Amino acid sequence: MLISNLEVVPGRKVVEHLGLVQGSTVRAKHVGRDIAASFKNVFGGELKGYTELLNDSRQEAIERMTQQAKAIGANAVLNVRFSTSSVAQGASELFAYGTAVVLE
Repeated sequence: MLISNLEVVPGRKVVEHLGLVQGSTVRAKHVGRDIAASFKNVFGGELKGYTELLNDSRQEAIERMTQQAKAIGANAVLNVRFSTSSVAQGASELFAYGTAVVLE
């Protein structure tokens, strides 16, 4: 499955447009990560626990989007975008979406 943020793929032709596909995950912060983050706020530096949480969330959202695309017969998802939103105190949604297509 080709996943791209481009609207077209150079050298490839879109032969069928299958529509919007999406995947999302909602994740809550971890108390241990919050404690570590509070120290980083004082001393500075990367919040590695949150970086890992976001990476895992992105991968899960992409996987869910890809599964949806495969289920409708796509071999590519183009124009992929990400969005985040707060759904509750301490919990956020990471949303991935794009256009499912069949490339020749």
